[in-house]
Amino acid sequence: MKPILKIFAALLALVLAAGIGVSAAIAALYVHYAPTLPEAEAVRDVRLQTPLQVRTADGLLMGEFAEERRIPLPIDEIPERVRQAFIAAEDERFYDHPGVDIVGLARAAINEISTRGDRSQGGSTITMQLARNVFLTRDRTYERKLREIFLAIRMEQEMTKDEILELYLNKIYLGQRAYGIEAAARVYFDRSVDELELDEIAVLAALPKAPSTTNPVASAQRAEIRRNYVLRRMLDTGAISESEYEEAVARPVSSERHVAATEVDAHWVAEAARQIVFNLWGDDAYRRGLQVHTSIDSRYQEAANQALREGLLQYDERHGYRGPEDRLGEESMADAESRMRALKARGVHGRLLFPVVVMEREGDGTLHVDGGQIGELTIEPRDQEWARNPEFEVGDVVRVRPYTDGRWRLAQKPEVTGAVIAQSPEDGAIVALAGGFDFFENRYDRSTQAQRQPGSAFKPLVYALALQEGYRPEGMLVDAPMVFDDPALGAEWRPQNYSRQFQGEMSMRDALAQSRNLASIRLLNSLGPQRVHEQLPRFGLDPDQHPSNLSMVLGTGGVTPLQLNNAYSVFASGGKLHSPWMITRIETGDGELLYKAPTERACPDPCEDPPGQDLYLNASGGPLQYTDPAQVLEPGAAWQMSNMLGHVITAGTGRQAQQLGRSDLAGKTGTTNSYRDAWFSGFNADIVATAWVGFDDNRELGRRESGGRTALPLWVRFMDSVLTDAPERPVERPDDLQRVAILPDGRRAPSEETPGANIQWLIPQQVPERGQAPSGPSGENGQSPPESVF
Repeated sequence: MKPILKIFAALLALVLAAGIGVSAAIAALYVHYAPTLPEAEAVRDVRLQTPLQVRTADGLLMGEFAEERRIPLPIDEIPERVRQAFIAAEDERFYDHPGVDIVGLARAAINEISTRGDRSQGGSTITMQLARNVFLTRDRTYERKLREIFLAIRMEQEMTKDEILELYLNKIYLGQRAYGIEAAARVYFDRSVDELELDEIAVLAALPKAPSTTNPVASAQRAEIRRNYVLRRMLDTGAISESEYEEAVARPVSSERHVAATEVDAHWVAEAARQIVFNLWGDDAYRRGLQVHTSIDSRYQEAANQALREGLLQYDERHGYRGPEDRLGEESMADAESRMRALKARGVHGRLLFPVVVMEREGDGTLHVDGGQIGELTIEPRDQEWARNPEFEVGDVVRVRPYTDGRWRLAQKPEVTGAVIAQSPEDGAIVALAGGFDFFENRYDRSTQAQRQPGSAFKPLVYALALQEGYRPEGMLVDAPMVFDDPALGAEWRPQNYSRQFQGEMSMRDALAQSRNLASIRLLNSLGPQRVHEQLPRFGLDPDQHPSNLSMVLGTGGVTPLQLNNAYSVFASGGKLHSPWMITRIETGDGELLYKAPTERACPDPCEDPPGQDLYLNASGGPLQYTDPAQVLEPGAAWQMSNMLGHVITAGTGRQAQQLGRSDLAGKTGTTNSYRDAWFSGFNADIVATAWVGFDDNRELGRRESGGRTALPLWVRFMDSVLTDAPERPVERPDDLQRVAILPDGRRAPSEETPGANIQWLIPQQVPERGQAPSGPSGENGQSPPESVF
């Protein structure tokens, strides 16, 4: 044999031996790692993390929560050009290789050797990237790379190319917490992936290499460089034409981060629901695609938002203008784009107050302003009058709000805050909840968390307990000066009426309607403060939050708007106490029922109780889970209380509610010392609602900012919206009431025809025997109040 042939044979044998050795080594490594690798079927069935969504009773989205924002799409709904872009950028030979691209790996190895260990080129195919993202870590070790290769080969053997590509395009991280192409399209361009232009598709396909630094929000410049690379790759692979390439690279990269658009502004509700499901399932709640359905009525919710914001703005305008919010410097005022960026950073407050910058002020006070995205506006002098014609300079940043007729009004962020809460008295379900002016400015939920003094809005609870004990609505009280030496109150106490005047003898009905403090204190004194204090749980209140002395009737304890509202629902529901609640059911993304409240409201169609029916729901604001009602007042006493609270509107401190033109409404104002809190709670048989206004730091609202002036207008605006075209629904008179003729001196008349007799509806313990002198809160005719029937 010729020497050259011998050399060739030896080399061939050496290569074969090396190949056999490498193959044996690879086989041995595969045998070693194979048991630790997941089956391809497990990869196929991997659960794509989808967000938690919170919805109204009518199915509208209120909130979405996720660690990863993801919107999975099947492969046939992914545009071909999107697939081409990712394949061109990440794995040109995707449809040809068996999961591992030997050429790419060799190139990466050569690069590592030439750069002395710099692994900047990984040589990973789409299949390998998917294997790493689904089951493996991102540790840059040789062992991890081997496991990645072996898993990619296994996946290719048991899955189709389209299955792999579909999972990859739905799983890949593309920056800004967006996973998958559909979520990324929504985040960066606020459109679905099938609505994107070629240059935008290329921006997304450019992201897998460095999603945190090359995304268009983080750096438009780096995003453009990488986008153009992808477009060049698409041109080289024949996916696009030369003209398409030239047109796409000429377009600027423009993007901003978009969040999931909610359909109803109810962020405090969504946050409470999020906390409940997080308490149940932890971080997994954000990955399971849970659908949380609530009792919130979207129409009621929007009415609560509008009523609260308009009411707070009206209060704010009454107390004057505090001046411009800021002043832009020369750089920010340089051009329209700079002004737009500066204004955009300040945000729209409460979806209502837009930031604008003053461009010119005419001699008559007319303002010409630049509103950035809302354009150039003119603010007429009449729309600034409430601010007492303030002086402005060019560059001043102020707020404006729109009128329905196209005009704009000068405004400012209100410092005062408040809450509006509404429930169904039938079952206690929360149907609307607004916890402040702007959730994103301050997430503190005043409706469920703010412990405030209720003032005179607390009085009906004491009056209701008196009725239950046997006192009659027409029983007499004395409204006159009094002095108490009560050890529980400390020093000598001389309570006063709001008006500083006295009415003398008056009925319980009138004393409540006119909110007479002294008459109410006498009533509590006759009942016994300690006995009343012990009965507060009847209304769902915690006695520890209230004093057990005579000041209790003036509302010196602490309640949240939700607690007070739920207490008033006892009157509207015929004496039943419900626990306030809002989650009707919880389902997985696949429709599996995890929880259902045990009430017909929970399901639009009959649905079975799920295995998780015994889940305990709770939130930071307290339990918000449906419970069976408890009868805490006799139905007749609850009806009498509703009737007396109706008198508050027809002849008392709630007269402003008469503008609604309805005869089925009842309620009570509340004002605390130094005007720190303003309340109105009211209802009919279908809805009970409470409005509260105050400052978070408990400062004074200002002189004469009473419940009737400050909170009642919010309640009226809300009820006007939700009761429009609704038939009147007064609380129905129950069967436990007796029709009784009462003489002017309080005795029972022999018959209804007796001259001067007044017909009253009374519960049994309120009915005097014929000829018997009445007993009452003031112990008329020497009689003591009747024994407690509690």
